[in-house]
Amino acid sequence: MKRILLILTLLIASQSISAQLFSREKIKNKENFDKKLLTWGFFLGLNSYDYQFNYERDQPDILVETNVGFSVGLISNLRITDHFDLRFEPGLFITQRNLQYDPSYFSGQEFSDADLLREVKSTYVHFPLLLKMSTKRLNNFKPFILAGLSTSINLSSNEENPDDNSAGEFRSTKNVLFYELGIGIDFYNQWFKFTPSIRGIFAINDELVRDVDPDSPWTGNVTTMKTRGIFLNFTFQ
Repeated sequence: MKRILLILTLLIASQSISAQLFSREKIKNKENFDKKLLTWGFFLGLNSYDYQFNYERDQPDILVETNVGFSVGLISNLRITDHFDLRFEPGLFITQRNLQYDPSYFSGQEFSDADLLREVKSTYVHFPLLLKMSTKRLNNFKPFILAGLSTSINLSSNEENPDDNSAGEFRSTKNVLFYELGIGIDFYNQWFKFTPSIRGIFAINDELVRDVDPDSPWTGNVTTMKTRGIFLNFTFQ
Protein backbone atom coordinates (compact mmCIF):
# COMPACT_ATOMS: atom_id res chain seq x y z
CA MET A 1 0.00 0.00 0.00
CA LYS A 2 2.93 2.37 0.64
CA ARG A 3 4.18 1.67 -2.88
CA ILE A 4 0.73 2.38 -4.26
CA LEU A 5 0.65 5.70 -2.36
CA LEU A 6 4.04 6.66 -3.81
CA ILE A 7 3.02 5.68 -7.35
CA LEU A 8 -0.24 7.66 -7.18
CA THR A 9 1.53 10.71 -5.73
CA LEU A 10 4.10 10.60 -8.53
CA LEU A 11 1.31 10.21 -11.06
CA ILE A 12 -0.46 13.30 -9.78
CA ALA A 13 2.79 15.27 -9.83
CA SER A 14 3.68 14.13 -13.35
CA GLN A 15 0.22 14.93 -14.66
CA SER A 16 0.39 18.43 -13.18
CA ILE A 17 3.84 19.02 -14.69
CA SER A 18 2.68 17.74 -18.06
CA ALA A 19 -0.28 20.08 -17.96
CA GLN A 20 2.04 23.01 -17.39
CA LEU A 21 4.40 21.96 -20.17
CA PHE A 22 1.72 20.95 -22.66
CA SER A 23 -1.11 23.35 -21.93
CA ARG A 24 -2.49 23.46 -25.47
CA GLU A 25 -6.28 23.28 -25.30
CA LYS A 26 -7.71 19.85 -26.16
CA ILE A 27 -11.25 18.64 -26.81
CA LYS A 28 -12.91 18.26 -23.42
CA ASN A 29 -14.81 15.07 -22.67
CA LYS A 30 -17.95 15.31 -20.51
CA GLU A 31 -17.48 19.07 -20.48
CA ASN A 32 -20.65 19.87 -18.51
CA PHE A 33 -20.48 16.91 -16.12
CA ASP A 34 -19.27 18.91 -13.11
CA LYS A 35 -21.93 21.59 -13.58
CA LYS A 36 -24.68 19.25 -12.37
CA LEU A 37 -25.96 19.87 -8.85
CA LEU A 38 -26.07 16.14 -7.98
CA THR A 39 -24.10 13.27 -9.48
CA TRP A 40 -23.94 9.59 -8.57
CA GLY A 41 -21.53 6.72 -8.93
CA PHE A 42 -19.88 3.74 -7.30
CA PHE A 43 -16.40 2.69 -6.25
CA LEU A 44 -14.34 -0.47 -5.96
CA GLY A 45 -11.12 -0.56 -4.03
CA LEU A 46 -8.48 -2.08 -1.80
CA ASN A 47 -7.82 -1.31 1.84
CA SER A 48 -5.17 -1.96 4.45
CA TYR A 49 -6.05 -1.46 8.14
CA ASP A 50 -3.58 -1.13 11.01
CA TYR A 51 -3.80 -0.48 14.76
CA GLN A 52 -1.94 2.16 16.74
CA PHE A 53 -1.33 1.09 20.34
CA ASN A 54 -0.39 3.19 23.35
CA TYR A 55 0.81 1.41 26.47
CA GLU A 56 0.74 1.70 30.25
CA ARG A 57 4.18 0.15 30.83
CA ASP A 58 7.36 -0.19 28.84
CA GLN A 59 7.01 -3.62 27.23
CA PRO A 60 7.60 -4.91 23.69
CA ASP A 61 5.08 -3.57 21.19
CA ILE A 62 2.18 -5.66 20.01
CA LEU A 63 3.05 -6.34 16.38
CA VAL A 64 0.30 -5.80 13.80
CA GLU A 65 0.41 -7.78 10.57
CA THR A 66 -1.76 -6.03 8.00
CA ASN A 67 -3.54 -7.60 5.04
CA VAL A 68 -5.03 -6.19 1.85
CA GLY A 69 -8.83 -6.13 2.01
CA PHE A 70 -11.66 -5.35 -0.41
CA SER A 71 -13.97 -2.33 -0.55
CA VAL A 72 -17.15 -1.50 -2.47
CA GLY A 73 -19.61 1.36 -2.15
CA LEU A 74 -21.75 4.12 -3.60
CA ILE A 75 -21.14 7.85 -4.15
CA SER A 76 -23.40 10.88 -4.06
CA ASN A 77 -21.80 14.23 -4.93
CA LEU A 78 -23.33 17.66 -4.21
CA ARG A 79 -21.78 20.54 -6.14
CA ILE A 80 -21.17 23.65 -4.00
CA THR A 81 -18.96 25.73 -6.31
CA ASP A 82 -16.65 25.06 -9.25
CA HIS A 83 -13.95 23.94 -6.83
CA PHE A 84 -15.83 22.53 -3.82
CA ASP A 85 -18.10 19.48 -3.57
CA LEU A 86 -19.70 17.65 -0.66
CA ARG A 87 -19.55 13.87 -0.98
CA PHE A 88 -21.24 11.01 0.84
CA GLU A 89 -19.58 7.65 0.16
CA PRO A 90 -21.17 4.75 2.11
CA GLY A 91 -19.37 1.47 1.60
CA LEU A 92 -18.55 -2.02 2.82
CA PHE A 93 -14.93 -2.66 3.85
CA ILE A 94 -13.64 -6.17 4.61
CA THR A 95 -10.20 -6.66 6.16
CA GLN A 96 -8.10 -8.66 8.63
CA ARG A 97 -5.30 -7.79 11.06
CA ASN A 98 -3.14 -10.28 12.96
CA LEU A 99 -1.83 -9.27 16.38
CA GLN A 100 1.39 -10.91 17.56
CA TYR A 101 2.17 -10.72 21.32
CA ASP A 102 5.63 -11.03 22.80
CA PRO A 103 6.09 -13.97 25.24
CA SER A 104 7.11 -11.48 27.95
CA TYR A 105 3.44 -10.49 28.26
CA PHE A 106 2.81 -13.95 29.76
CA SER A 107 5.66 -13.90 32.28
CA GLY A 108 4.90 -16.29 35.14
CA GLN A 109 1.92 -17.81 33.28
CA GLU A 110 1.48 -20.91 31.18
CA PHE A 111 0.75 -20.14 27.55
CA SER A 112 0.72 -21.74 24.10
CA ASP A 113 1.59 -20.42 20.64
CA ALA A 114 -2.12 -19.82 20.07
CA ASP A 115 -2.14 -17.32 22.95
CA LEU A 116 0.49 -15.19 21.20
CA LEU A 117 -1.66 -14.63 18.10
CA ARG A 118 -5.02 -12.95 17.68
CA GLU A 119 -6.66 -12.84 14.25
CA VAL A 120 -8.90 -9.78 14.09
CA LYS A 121 -11.35 -10.02 11.19
CA SER A 122 -13.37 -6.87 10.55
CA THR A 123 -16.33 -6.02 8.34
CA TYR A 124 -17.02 -2.29 8.41
CA VAL A 125 -20.09 -0.48 7.13
CA HIS A 126 -18.46 2.90 6.52
CA PHE A 127 -20.22 6.30 6.32
CA PRO A 128 -17.91 9.21 5.35
CA LEU A 129 -18.95 12.82 4.73
CA LEU A 130 -16.17 14.52 2.77
CA LEU A 131 -15.32 17.91 1.36
CA LYS A 132 -13.69 17.64 -2.05
CA MET A 133 -11.44 20.59 -3.02
CA SER A 134 -10.47 20.57 -6.71
CA THR A 135 -8.09 22.56 -8.86
CA LYS A 136 -9.13 24.09 -12.15
CA ARG A 137 -9.83 21.41 -14.74
CA LEU A 138 -6.79 20.84 -16.99
CA ASN A 139 -8.05 19.49 -20.30
CA ASN A 140 -9.42 16.05 -19.34
CA PHE A 141 -8.19 15.67 -15.80
CA LYS A 142 -8.58 17.50 -12.49
CA PRO A 143 -6.53 16.87 -9.31
CA PHE A 144 -8.20 17.25 -5.92
CA ILE A 145 -7.80 16.71 -2.20
CA LEU A 146 -10.36 15.31 0.25
CA ALA A 147 -10.95 15.86 3.95
CA GLY A 148 -13.78 14.92 6.26
CA LEU A 149 -15.23 12.84 9.07
CA SER A 150 -16.70 9.38 9.08
CA THR A 151 -18.20 6.72 11.26
CA SER A 152 -18.10 2.94 10.89
CA ILE A 153 -20.09 0.05 12.27
CA ASN A 154 -17.84 -2.98 12.79
CA LEU A 155 -20.09 -5.99 12.26
CA SER A 156 -17.32 -8.32 13.53
CA SER A 157 -16.43 -6.42 16.70
CA ASN A 158 -17.51 -9.05 19.30
CA GLU A 159 -18.28 -6.14 21.66
CA GLU A 160 -21.35 -7.91 23.09
CA ASN A 161 -19.61 -11.28 23.42
CA PRO A 162 -19.33 -12.29 27.11
CA ASP A 163 -16.19 -14.32 26.32
CA ASP A 164 -12.88 -12.46 26.24
CA ASN A 165 -9.29 -13.30 25.33
CA SER A 166 -9.08 -15.95 28.03
CA ALA A 167 -11.52 -17.87 25.84
CA GLY A 168 -9.78 -16.85 22.60
CA GLU A 169 -12.10 -13.93 21.73
CA PHE A 170 -10.53 -10.56 20.92
CA ARG A 171 -13.10 -7.75 21.28
CA SER A 172 -13.34 -4.21 19.97
CA THR A 173 -16.04 -1.54 19.96
CA LYS A 174 -18.74 -1.72 17.31
CA ASN A 175 -18.80 2.02 16.53
CA VAL A 176 -15.70 3.91 15.42
CA LEU A 177 -15.22 7.60 14.54
CA PHE A 178 -12.57 8.70 12.03
CA TYR A 179 -11.12 11.70 10.30
CA GLU A 180 -9.96 11.23 6.71
CA LEU A 181 -7.51 12.87 4.30
CA GLY A 182 -6.92 11.97 0.67
CA ILE A 183 -5.79 12.93 -2.82
CA GLY A 184 -6.88 11.88 -6.29
CA ILE A 185 -7.42 12.79 -9.94
CA ASP A 186 -10.62 12.96 -11.97
CA PHE A 187 -10.11 11.63 -15.51
CA TYR A 188 -12.79 12.44 -18.09
CA ASN A 189 -13.39 10.18 -21.07
CA GLN A 190 -16.21 10.08 -23.59
CA TRP A 191 -18.53 7.91 -21.51
CA PHE A 192 -17.86 8.51 -17.80
CA LYS A 193 -15.56 10.08 -15.23
CA PHE A 194 -12.96 7.72 -13.76
CA THR A 195 -11.26 8.67 -10.48
CA PRO A 196 -8.39 6.88 -8.74
CA SER A 197 -7.79 8.20 -5.23
CA ILE A 198 -5.87 7.27 -2.12
CA ARG A 199 -6.98 8.12 1.40
CA GLY A 200 -5.76 7.78 4.94
CA ILE A 201 -8.22 7.25 7.82
CA PHE A 202 -7.46 7.76 11.51
CA ALA A 203 -9.68 6.66 14.40
CA ILE A 204 -10.60 9.23 17.04
CA ASN A 205 -11.93 6.93 19.79
CA ASP A 206 -10.34 4.04 21.67
CA GLU A 207 -11.66 0.74 20.25
CA LEU A 208 -10.37 -1.86 22.67
CA VAL A 209 -12.85 -3.76 24.86
CA ARG A 210 -10.87 -4.85 27.93
CA ASP A 211 -10.83 -8.35 29.33
CA VAL A 212 -12.48 -9.07 32.68
CA ASP A 213 -9.07 -9.57 34.30
CA PRO A 214 -7.49 -6.08 34.70
CA ASP A 215 -4.04 -7.72 34.45
CA SER A 216 -4.91 -9.60 31.27
CA PRO A 217 -1.75 -10.15 29.13
CA TRP A 218 -3.77 -9.20 26.03
CA THR A 219 -5.37 -5.94 27.17
CA GLY A 220 -3.96 -5.01 30.61
CA ASN A 221 -1.03 -2.97 29.26
CA VAL A 222 -2.95 -1.16 26.51
CA THR A 223 -3.98 2.46 27.12
CA THR A 224 -5.59 3.02 23.70
CA MET A 225 -6.03 1.04 20.50
CA LYS A 226 -7.00 3.06 17.43
CA THR A 227 -7.45 2.06 13.82
CA ARG A 228 -5.40 3.57 11.02
CA GLY A 229 -5.92 2.65 7.40
CA ILE A 230 -5.19 3.32 3.75
CA PHE A 231 -7.83 3.13 1.02
CA LEU A 232 -7.13 2.88 -2.70
CA ASN A 233 -10.44 3.55 -4.48
CA PHE A 234 -11.42 3.49 -8.14
CA THR A 235 -14.55 5.55 -8.73
CA PHE A 236 -16.90 5.51 -11.73
CA GLN A 237 -19.43 8.31 -12.28
